[in-house]
Amino acid sequence: MEKATFAGGCFWCMVKPFVEWEGIEKVTSGYMGGHVENPTYEQVKSGKTGHLEVVQIEFDPEIFPYEKLLEIYWMQIDPTDDGGQFHDRGESYKTAIFYHTEEQRILAEKSKKALEISGRFKKPIVTEIRPATTFYEAEEYHQDYYKKNPEHYEEDRRKSGRDEFIQKHWQI
Repeated sequence: MEKATFAGGCFWCMVKPFVEWEGIEKVTSGYMGGHVENPTYEQVKSGKTGHLEVVQIEFDPEIFPYEKLLEIYWMQIDPTDDGGQFHDRGESYKTAIFYHTEEQRILAEKSKKALEISGRFKKPIVTEIRPATTFYEAEEYHQDYYKKNPEHYEEDRRKSGRDEFIQKHWQI
């Protein structure tokens, strides 16, 4: 098993796209990239810890390759927005790919470059590719939020504009 870690704005919306694929064993909401140990959701949301909301994915690369994870990731975000994602604004909602190995770094850079030259977006791709740091699991009530609170999840996702953006840019 390997790990992949992606920041794509609110982690509630980043779990569901990854969970139901063969070869993906676990998707956990959490925090990465900051300077405070064991941050709470409220601390991270304040923007003062330096952490981003992330999902950490445990996967079997023999069944589900990292490149496929990257494809799914890019289709969930606005990679041109450096102020957050959709209606979630601020540092903790920025996008980033946190690589765990040199191979992941190379593949992430390659996929970012391919997206840049594709012409799919008119503005520059600002999603950072950063080395993975300590992962802090988010509070239990954030885990699998789309299952625990389906009505609120669907309402929040609808209001965010994420789905309209995905449809416009990826026709899915």
